[in-house]
Amino acid sequence: MEFFEEHLGEWQPVSRGVATAWLAAYALFLIYALGDRSGFLFLDYANLMIHECGHPLFSWFGYTIMIMGGTLAELLVPLACAAYFFVKRDAPGFAFCGFWFFENFLYVGVYMADARAQALPLVGSGDHDWAILFGQWGLLLQDQKIGHTTRILGWMGMLGVMGWLAWRAWHDWQEQRIS
Repeated sequence: MEFFEEHLGEWQPVSRGVATAWLAAYALFLIYALGDRSGFLFLDYANLMIHECGHPLFSWFGYTIMIMGGTLAELLVPLACAAYFFVKRDAPGFAFCGFWFFENFLYVGVYMADARAQALPLVGSGDHDWAILFGQWGLLLQDQKIGHTTRILGWMGMLGVMGWLAWRAWHDWQEQRIS
Protein backbone atom coordinates (compact mmCIF):
# COMPACT_ATOMS: atom_id res chain seq x y z
CA MET A 1 0.00 0.00 0.00
CA GLU A 2 2.96 2.30 0.45
CA PHE A 3 3.41 2.25 -3.34
CA PHE A 4 -0.02 3.82 -3.83
CA GLU A 5 0.44 6.34 -1.05
CA GLU A 6 3.83 7.30 -2.45
CA HIS A 7 2.43 7.87 -5.95
CA LEU A 8 -1.14 8.97 -5.23
CA GLY A 9 -0.94 10.40 -1.72
CA GLU A 10 -2.87 9.62 1.43
CA TRP A 11 -6.58 8.90 1.43
CA GLN A 12 -8.69 11.98 2.10
CA PRO A 13 -10.02 11.89 5.66
CA VAL A 14 -13.52 10.50 6.15
CA SER A 15 -15.67 12.44 8.61
CA ARG A 16 -17.81 10.67 11.18
CA GLY A 17 -20.99 12.03 9.66
CA VAL A 18 -20.16 10.90 6.14
CA ALA A 19 -19.04 7.43 7.25
CA THR A 20 -22.07 6.99 9.50
CA ALA A 21 -24.49 8.10 6.78
CA TRP A 22 -22.98 5.81 4.13
CA LEU A 23 -22.73 2.82 6.45
CA ALA A 24 -26.34 3.32 7.52
CA ALA A 25 -27.44 3.58 3.87
CA TYR A 26 -25.55 0.39 3.02
CA ALA A 27 -27.06 -1.41 6.01
CA LEU A 28 -30.57 -0.34 4.99
CA PHE A 29 -29.90 -1.51 1.45
CA LEU A 30 -28.72 -4.90 2.73
CA ILE A 31 -31.89 -5.24 4.82
CA TYR A 32 -33.94 -4.35 1.73
CA ALA A 33 -31.98 -6.88 -0.37
CA LEU A 34 -32.38 -9.60 2.26
CA GLY A 35 -36.13 -9.10 2.27
CA ASP A 36 -36.49 -9.04 -1.52
CA ARG A 37 -37.83 -12.23 -3.05
CA SER A 38 -37.88 -11.15 -6.71
CA GLY A 39 -34.10 -11.10 -7.11
CA PHE A 40 -34.36 -7.75 -8.92
CA LEU A 41 -33.50 -4.75 -6.74
CA PHE A 42 -34.19 -1.10 -7.57
CA LEU A 43 -30.51 -0.52 -8.44
CA ASP A 44 -30.81 -3.24 -11.05
CA TYR A 45 -32.82 -0.90 -13.30
CA ALA A 46 -29.64 1.16 -13.81
CA ASN A 47 -27.53 -1.99 -14.02
CA LEU A 48 -29.88 -3.38 -16.69
CA MET A 49 -29.31 -0.34 -18.91
CA ILE A 50 -25.56 -0.76 -18.57
CA HIS A 51 -25.93 -4.50 -19.20
CA GLU A 52 -27.85 -3.97 -22.45
CA CYS A 53 -25.31 -1.38 -23.66
CA GLY A 54 -22.55 -3.92 -23.07
CA HIS A 55 -23.78 -6.32 -25.75
CA PRO A 56 -23.22 -4.04 -28.76
CA LEU A 57 -20.14 -2.52 -27.13
CA PHE A 58 -18.43 -5.92 -26.93
CA SER A 59 -19.86 -7.26 -30.20
CA TRP A 60 -16.61 -6.31 -31.96
CA PHE A 61 -14.87 -9.17 -30.16
CA GLY A 62 -17.02 -12.05 -31.37
CA TYR A 63 -20.23 -13.81 -30.46
CA THR A 64 -19.26 -15.24 -27.06
CA ILE A 65 -17.77 -11.96 -25.82
CA MET A 66 -20.86 -10.13 -27.12
CA ILE A 67 -23.06 -12.42 -25.01
CA MET A 68 -20.76 -11.91 -22.02
CA GLY A 69 -20.64 -8.17 -22.78
CA GLY A 70 -23.74 -7.37 -20.77
CA THR A 71 -22.34 -8.79 -17.57
CA LEU A 72 -18.87 -7.47 -18.36
CA ALA A 73 -20.24 -3.94 -18.74
CA GLU A 74 -22.19 -4.28 -15.49
CA LEU A 75 -18.95 -5.07 -13.71
CA LEU A 76 -16.52 -2.86 -15.61
CA VAL A 77 -18.50 0.38 -15.21
CA PRO A 78 -18.43 0.35 -11.38
CA LEU A 79 -14.79 -0.82 -11.49
CA ALA A 80 -13.86 2.11 -13.73
CA CYS A 81 -15.68 4.48 -11.38
CA ALA A 82 -13.91 2.86 -8.41
CA ALA A 83 -10.55 3.36 -10.13
CA TYR A 84 -11.34 7.06 -10.53
CA PHE A 85 -12.12 7.47 -6.83
CA PHE A 86 -9.11 5.33 -5.89
CA VAL A 87 -6.80 7.67 -7.81
CA LYS A 88 -8.54 10.69 -6.23
CA ARG A 89 -8.11 8.95 -2.84
CA ASP A 90 -11.79 9.51 -2.06
CA ALA A 91 -12.73 6.68 0.31
CA PRO A 92 -16.54 7.17 0.32
CA GLY A 93 -16.62 7.35 -3.50
CA PHE A 94 -14.37 4.31 -3.79
CA ALA A 95 -16.53 2.41 -1.30
CA PHE A 96 -19.74 3.33 -3.11
CA CYS A 97 -18.38 2.01 -6.40
CA GLY A 98 -17.08 -1.13 -4.70
CA PHE A 99 -20.48 -1.70 -3.11
CA TRP A 100 -22.14 -1.12 -6.49
CA PHE A 101 -19.72 -3.59 -8.14
CA PHE A 102 -20.58 -6.33 -5.66
CA GLU A 103 -24.30 -5.50 -5.68
CA ASN A 104 -24.26 -6.50 -9.36
CA PHE A 105 -23.30 -10.03 -8.29
CA LEU A 106 -26.71 -10.49 -6.66
CA TYR A 107 -28.73 -10.23 -9.85
CA VAL A 108 -26.01 -11.77 -12.02
CA GLY A 109 -26.26 -14.77 -9.69
CA VAL A 110 -30.05 -14.86 -10.08
CA TYR A 111 -29.65 -14.64 -13.87
CA MET A 112 -27.04 -17.43 -13.87
CA ALA A 113 -29.20 -19.69 -11.72
CA ASP A 114 -32.08 -19.21 -14.19
CA ALA A 115 -30.09 -20.59 -17.16
CA ARG A 116 -31.99 -23.89 -17.38
CA ALA A 117 -35.43 -22.72 -16.25
CA GLN A 118 -35.34 -19.46 -18.26
CA ALA A 119 -38.24 -18.15 -16.20
CA LEU A 120 -36.98 -14.58 -15.83
CA PRO A 121 -38.49 -11.92 -18.08
CA LEU A 122 -35.81 -10.75 -20.53
CA VAL A 123 -35.33 -7.61 -22.60
CA GLY A 124 -33.66 -7.31 -25.97
CA SER A 125 -33.51 -10.37 -28.17
CA GLY A 126 -35.04 -12.65 -25.58
CA ASP A 127 -31.95 -14.87 -25.62
CA HIS A 128 -30.78 -15.92 -22.17
CA ASP A 129 -27.11 -14.94 -21.91
CA TRP A 130 -26.18 -17.47 -19.26
CA ALA A 131 -28.10 -20.33 -20.90
CA ILE A 132 -26.05 -19.70 -24.04
CA LEU A 133 -22.75 -19.34 -22.18
CA PHE A 134 -23.22 -22.26 -19.80
CA GLY A 135 -24.42 -24.35 -22.76
CA GLN A 136 -21.25 -23.51 -24.70
CA TRP A 137 -19.05 -24.27 -21.73
CA GLY A 138 -20.83 -27.50 -20.67
CA LEU A 139 -21.92 -25.94 -17.36
CA LEU A 140 -25.67 -25.76 -17.82
CA LEU A 141 -26.33 -28.38 -15.14
CA GLN A 142 -24.26 -26.30 -12.70
CA ASP A 143 -26.32 -23.09 -13.16
CA GLN A 144 -27.83 -23.19 -9.65
CA LYS A 145 -24.49 -23.77 -7.90
CA ILE A 146 -22.69 -21.09 -9.92
CA GLY A 147 -25.52 -18.61 -9.43
CA HIS A 148 -25.65 -19.26 -5.69
CA THR A 149 -21.88 -18.89 -5.36
CA THR A 150 -21.98 -15.64 -7.33
CA ARG A 151 -24.64 -14.26 -4.98
CA ILE A 152 -22.57 -15.25 -1.94
CA LEU A 153 -19.56 -13.43 -3.43
CA GLY A 154 -21.77 -10.36 -3.86
CA TRP A 155 -22.89 -10.43 -0.23
CA MET A 156 -19.35 -10.99 1.02
CA GLY A 157 -18.04 -8.19 -1.17
CA MET A 158 -20.67 -5.68 -0.02
CA LEU A 159 -19.98 -6.54 3.62
CA GLY A 160 -16.24 -6.30 2.95
CA VAL A 161 -16.65 -2.84 1.44
CA MET A 162 -18.64 -1.73 4.48
CA GLY A 163 -15.92 -3.14 6.74
CA TRP A 164 -13.20 -1.35 4.77
CA LEU A 165 -15.06 1.99 4.91
CA ALA A 166 -15.65 1.58 8.65
CA TRP A 167 -11.96 0.73 9.18
CA ARG A 168 -10.87 3.66 6.98
CA ALA A 169 -13.08 6.07 8.95
CA TRP A 170 -11.96 4.64 12.30
CA HIS A 171 -8.33 5.01 11.20
CA ASP A 172 -8.96 8.67 10.29
CA TRP A 173 -10.72 9.35 13.61
CA GLN A 174 -7.79 7.85 15.50
CA GLU A 175 -5.35 10.06 13.57
CA GLN A 176 -7.45 13.14 14.37
CA ARG A 177 -7.59 12.21 18.05
CA ILE A 178 -3.82 11.80 18.25
CA SER A 179 -3.01 15.08 16.50
